[in-house]
Amino acid sequence: MEWLSDAFDLAQQWLFEAVVQPLVYAAGLGGWAEDAFDATGWLLVGLVQIAVLLAVIGPLERWRPVEPVRDRQAVRVDVIYTLVHRLGLFRLALFFLVTPLFDVVLGWLRGRGWGTLHLDELWPGVTDIPWVAFVLYLVVLDLVEYLIHRGQHRFAWWWRLHALHHSQRQMTMWSDDRNHLLDDLIHDAVVVAAAQLIGVAPGQFVAAVALMQLSQSLQHANLRLAFGRLGERLWISPRFHRLHHAIGVGHESHGPRTLGGRNFGVLLPWWDMLFGSADFSARYEPTGIRDQVEPDAQGRVRDYGRGFWAQQWLGLKRLAGRA
Repeated sequence: MEWLSDAFDLAQQWLFEAVVQPLVYAAGLGGWAEDAFDATGWLLVGLVQIAVLLAVIGPLERWRPVEPVRDRQAVRVDVIYTLVHRLGLFRLALFFLVTPLFDVVLGWLRGRGWGTLHLDELWPGVTDIPWVAFVLYLVVLDLVEYLIHRGQHRFAWWWRLHALHHSQRQMTMWSDDRNHLLDDLIHDAVVVAAAQLIGVAPGQFVAAVALMQLSQSLQHANLRLAFGRLGERLWISPRFHRLHHAIGVGHESHGPRTLGGRNFGVLLPWWDMLFGSADFSARYEPTGIRDQVEPDAQGRVRDYGRGFWAQQWLGLKRLAGRA
């Protein structure tokens, strides 16, 4: 992994010096140069991810699609979400809006004995190997992601935000980042806090997030692909995750319009298997939310919005119980 890390560092340095640093100084923000360098790392990761989407996952979608793409406008909106998140625009907004508050909270926790655990120090000699430590942290963060996802489907207020993600009836490789920004803020705060408290190094955290995001892009792809009886139980496939988005399957249980669901895992299906939420059925169902397609008692179906800002506004209205 050392050569890969070195190559990434060189590319980050070049991108910063050639593009980002001149813009920072031209804007009179030279005092933020160090933070801008860190942000360049996220930008580089996003550019690599988008290149993989276009060069690898896109051709796979055209090779074995689950369904024809009919609603291209909805897909274009998902592309906007992907660019906002993968190119660091969302993290840039977080940096200016909530990072100072977040630092205060972490300082308060540490001041009361919630220091960094450093999981990679629990087994000396084993986790000194960089890739072993990385895998350990990846598994723990994946469990955190699973628990967050269960919460998004368990608590009514959180589901009102997270429902936007499930409202895409034309899933593609761009659909992973289709989320309400407030939902993303809550999610990222929990993940970063967990990573801080267990001692994930900054470089390992960037690598873990990048791997999770790229895997989730594949999972959301309009791709008829499963990993076989064994592979399905080792890593989450597009087929496994599509069931999570299936109408009446992935986000309901114990009857229609009842919060719950199946297949909440992000990278590993192990947590679904452990907690009894796994569904390995070999089928590809239509995606979306029941209240989009089935009228309620008043004969109405719910509108989740067509454009980026409409979707964000309706999410806030749902949270307030007005939509």
